[in-house]
Amino acid sequence: MRNKFRAMDWFTRVSVLWLLLMAFFAVFGRLLPLPDPLFSDFEGLGVGLFSPGHILGADTNGYDLLANVVVGAQTSLLIALVSVGLGGLIGAVLGIIAAYRRGRLDYFVNTTFNIFLSIPNLVLGLALVAVLATSSDPSIPVSVTRRTVVIIISLTIVIIPILGRIARGATLTWVNREFVIAARSMGMKDKDIIVRHIVPNVLPAIYAVGFLAIGVVIVAEGALSLLGVGVIDGVSWGAMIARVAGDYEFAPHSLYVPATVLALTVISCNQVGDYMRSRLDSREGKI
Repeated sequence: MRNKFRAMDWFTRVSVLWLLLMAFFAVFGRLLPLPDPLFSDFEGLGVGLFSPGHILGADTNGYDLLANVVVGAQTSLLIALVSVGLGGLIGAVLGIIAAYRRGRLDYFVNTTFNIFLSIPNLVLGLALVAVLATSSDPSIPVSVTRRTVVIIISLTIVIIPILGRIARGATLTWVNREFVIAARSMGMKDKDIIVRHIVPNVLPAIYAVGFLAIGVVIVAEGALSLLGVGVIDGVSWGAMIARVAGDYEFAPHSLYVPATVLALTVISCNQVGDYMRSRLDSREGKI
């Protein structure tokens, strides 16, 4: 593992370290000695960076920005990882089976993927969240848990065709290789061929694009929060940006801090995904 890390270029190393830091915040953030992210410090409304008691400052509501960034990593990364994980699993299963079986099944699955891909991701997510995460009684607010679950479901639906197409394309490149044909000629069952020979060779491509998809989901969650249908009352990077969107003139740092953290995380995901994809291309070139 150490040798693989040393083999990376410096930008990829920094990206990996940043993602590990965000993962640490997501797992252990609530155990750190930080104030309650939703505690309003009326004596520190909108204080700037490196202020006493607020290392990254506070927003115009008096919420500590460092505490919100740390705890917000849990919500933002949870939504991203679960959405990409479920979407990747469902999409990979559909894509691999369709590409292996071909025929009408492949035509139907591929057509379905194309239909969903033709719909803008944000529009699809916005429509699903607006329908499923709204209350019939405006006086009764929708719980943060319900909004989070609906956002995860919506973004999972967005991710399925993306990673499904990747899985299908990768399967098509492997399904006619010599070792697969040899396994068929020896009488190996289709299920065993898929599990033993197809899946291990398709997974690297899914992992590479999966990191890119995590960045897409993080941005989508922030965009949904800005449009008023995200985790508005919860703690996430998107919710932080949405809360202070109208206070940029009075406390610009309260917008810069979460936006910078979100941007660095997305850039790191893209860099790691690009690195894995380049390694995958060199690996396939040797086969």
